[in-house]
Amino acid sequence: MTDTLPTVIVLASGRGERFVASGGSGSKLQALLAGQAVLAHTLAHVQASGLPWHLEDAGHPGMGDSIAAAVRNTPDAAGWLILPGDLPLVQPSTLRQVAAALGGEAQAAQPFFRGERGHPVGFARVNRESLMALQGNLGAAPVLKALRAAGKVADIEVDDVGIVTDIDTLDALARAEALLLNPSR
Repeated sequence: MTDTLPTVIVLASGRGERFVASGGSGSKLQALLAGQAVLAHTLAHVQASGLPWHLEDAGHPGMGDSIAAAVRNTPDAAGWLILPGDLPLVQPSTLRQVAAALGGEAQAAQPFFRGERGHPVGFARVNRESLMALQGNLGAAPVLKALRAAGKVADIEVDDVGIVTDIDTLDALARAEALLLNPSR
């Protein structure tokens, strides 16, 4: 039986090499952000969205491999929202907006914040085979590019800086903490 809502895939398999290179130690997903691990913040927002979700943390060689495995592991999903685990400020309402944009002519949906593309990127179930065939470090970019060329992507402008606030360096972690503690900035 296919679910009626898309599943949020939280990608947590990356090595975090830029974070370590910036002076961070250990996994960026376990780095503390306002006293909680980055990944804990991400998962709390995903859970608050009310959408089904799946954590993909098996340590795949590339983002494409992680997405493919997650899609295989959620065979009954109505679609998928691809969310890297290092985006701890993405709001539950944004996740719901991207999910709602899938359907009809839209086979994919991508949020924008002040003109900048972000995550999660949503894919309708019709993309299942293409997503399961992904490999390497490009993630789902080739699938999204083809859908964009075919006019099948819904672009959604959101008021959520979290869609572009990923934790790749210690500086990015400090900026995210400032945003979290003072959201009006």
